[in-house]
Amino acid sequence: MAHPTGRGDPVGPRLVFVHGIGGPRDPERELDAWKAALAHGMRLSGHSASADRLLSDTSVECVFASYADLFTGRQKQGAEAPAALGDDEEGASVLSDLLIDWVEELSYEAEGPREQRLLEHARAEAEPGTQQQGSLQVVRRALNVTTTLLALRPWGRTAQWITPKVMVGHLSQVARYLARGEHDASGRTLDRRVRDRVLAAVSDGPSVVVAHSLGTVVALEALHEVTTRTPLFVTLGSPLPMRTVIWPRLAPQPPTVPAHVEKWLNFWDRDDILAVRPHLERDMRPNGSGVLPASLRIDSDGTWVHSAEKYLAQPAVAGRVAEELARTPHAAPEVVPGSTPSAPAGSAG
Repeated sequence: MAHPTGRGDPVGPRLVFVHGIGGPRDPERELDAWKAALAHGMRLSGHSASADRLLSDTSVECVFASYADLFTGRQKQGAEAPAALGDDEEGASVLSDLLIDWVEELSYEAEGPREQRLLEHARAEAEPGTQQQGSLQVVRRALNVTTTLLALRPWGRTAQWITPKVMVGHLSQVARYLARGEHDASGRTLDRRVRDRVLAAVSDGPSVVVAHSLGTVVALEALHEVTTRTPLFVTLGSPLPMRTVIWPRLAPQPPTVPAHVEKWLNFWDRDDILAVRPHLERDMRPNGSGVLPASLRIDSDGTWVHSAEKYLAQPAVAGRVAEELARTPHAAPEVVPGSTPSAPAGSAG
């Protein structure tokens, strides 16, 4: 379910966060962490007043759309992907395609003969060959490919953050979402249940939606069902441009900007191993208002830059969100006859 702050009486626009791949989450703790990172970036971009309002819990309603628990029925934190995929043939097929697409997209950014050799080796490991294509075989290939890729610059130092085993478990979440299976007792598929969490968070009012990683795929599909304004859609570290595995499986087809999205900013980091071939505007169809994504490169420090908090703390990201939150009209305060209108929470004066 959605997790609003529950504190204060917000009078500003709703800010919806949508997380990506990963293990079990504490939504309240994640909400606080994402807000703190975004506020830090706002201050660095010269929007200190917006940062104060964001953290005050009275001017901006913040909602964390959490769906990680939907993946934990078969995948516990740190579990190997065979347990996550089970006997799902479609999920195994998607993961197999994902491996090939991942390597091929990274090959466009190869620098030097060593990287090229490693990528060629990873490409050979990703190929199904003639071996039996059960989920266990696919996962073994995935572990081999991931081990090879994590030896590439700059990801060779990421072992302290993520291991090949954990990475494959995370990639399996993408495969399971795109497989469009795992029906519950009422017949809803896993991807349907995930999108419903996002739709509950967006609710019935204008929302600034900030999505990360797999969450960008989820949010894009969910926003096609939203009939209220989305003044700003921000995607961070998105795998959406992966043309072989994700692009043809997006719903609806062909991939198009949702009708009520008024602006879409797609941020990517050159050192983000999952943000490949990032220029979405080259392939995405505009909506009826002519809106297309605008892809913007950022550069973060550290060895694992795919983190949502790394992206949110970037002034280029946080500054755009702050500008949009300030631009979105605030609700007019209720005036009781005979009283003097009070200034909105977080305003000067």
